[in-house]
Amino acid sequence: MQKRTRVLVLGLDCAAPQLVFDRWQDELPNLRKLMAEGISGRLKSCDPPITVPAWMSMMSSKDPGQLGIYGFRNRSAYTYDGLSIANSSAVHEDTVWDILGRQGKKSVLIGVPPTYPPKPINGHLVTCFLTPSVDDNQYTYPAELKYEIERLVGRYMVDVENFRSEKKDDILAQIYEMTRKRFALARDFVVNKTWDFFMMVEMGPDRIHHGFWKYHDVTHPKHEPGSKYVQAIHDYYCYLDDEIGKLLALLDDQTVVLVVSDHGIRKMEGGICINEWLIREGYLTLQETPKEITPFAKTKVDWARTRAWGEGGYYGRLYLNVKGREPEGVIHPDAYEEVRDELIARIEAIRDENGRLLGSRVMKPQGMYKSVGGIPPDLLVYFGDLGWRSVGSLGHHSVYTYENDTGPDDANHDHHGIFIMRDPSRSLAGSRDGLQLMDVAPTVLDRFGMAVPKDMQGKIIT
Repeated sequence: MQKRTRVLVLGLDCAAPQLVFDRWQDELPNLRKLMAEGISGRLKSCDPPITVPAWMSMMSSKDPGQLGIYGFRNRSAYTYDGLSIANSSAVHEDTVWDILGRQGKKSVLIGVPPTYPPKPINGHLVTCFLTPSVDDNQYTYPAELKYEIERLVGRYMVDVENFRSEKKDDILAQIYEMTRKRFALARDFVVNKTWDFFMMVEMGPDRIHHGFWKYHDVTHPKHEPGSKYVQAIHDYYCYLDDEIGKLLALLDDQTVVLVVSDHGIRKMEGGICINEWLIREGYLTLQETPKEITPFAKTKVDWARTRAWGEGGYYGRLYLNVKGREPEGVIHPDAYEEVRDELIARIEAIRDENGRLLGSRVMKPQGMYKSVGGIPPDLLVYFGDLGWRSVGSLGHHSVYTYENDTGPDDANHDHHGIFIMRDPSRSLAGSRDGLQLMDVAPTVLDRFGMAVPKDMQGKIIT
């Protein structure tokens, strides 16, 4: 009798290849063993390399344009009302578990973004960090699964509260508690639930990177030598590796195992105040200048004299005020491409305070994606190729800042995450180059002997 195929995907949000593959490989015995028994390599993220949409891009093999999801926050209309949070309701493309479910195969999902609010699946689902609160919101499918979770781990944690703050001891304690509970739940479900496909995503690496990178990275502009947090990231990775080992010990020797991250991490050099720059360059006009740092949504914009505005985040988004599209549009549609090209040239020419070219990249969505759904930004911006954050608030009185306007944050996302795969049924070994996020879904389906849908962009990793 043929043995049942099972695939487990362990997602480590933001896990860094320079730490897992290079710096600490010898101190992570369980990950090192997986690498020795299979294949590994850097995994190129999507553009933008952001948790949402990266995990869905990975598991649908569709780019963010096809998904119509360009980040956590997206325009839902051509208005000036700000952006809406993308959740599971925004995902309309098939995922791996949708395809498997139609073939009668069962899945267990824990913490895969964005799966809140929960949708029915053929199996069991625990939602992701976008869940507002486990106390007041349904966060499982089926609904009664939450009572089982509470009996197992007590109050479940979907995320770390206030991870952008100076309460470092509290943040660290929360990260460990969240990881401990997530892996305890995963171990129970691996043993006690029926599954063919199992996937969990642990947010701990992302939260510890953003909260503690300056202590870890001696090249960080805000590095604090001798801090008690110098080893915080190292110690957490070692703890995480131990939790991974306990989970792997419960699997049979035929289960295909993948360890993946959605993007990488790098130090944050500083921030470019995109709206301050747009004001300086004559693209954005305010009715009155804020006396203190103020979110863009709370400023009074003179829309009749504004051609462009921007949003902050790990990458920048620029929106143009187009006549006939926005309520008070001023850019004639015939001049749209001319204004975009002008902005690209001027933003890519931005220098730091010492006169050095930042090396920023500015991209048109229509040139990045196979198709463009939803309402994309008119331009996407990687300041310093992601070395600098985009800061959307106003009142800085400078284009440059070295403080994050949404709370302390030491790091920015980077283009490459990690990929490790051990497949006992195939003789695979060594490192692989050229791996891309969208390759994961076709690879999983191939392990089940299924044909890869023609509209998937990725390739099977062999």
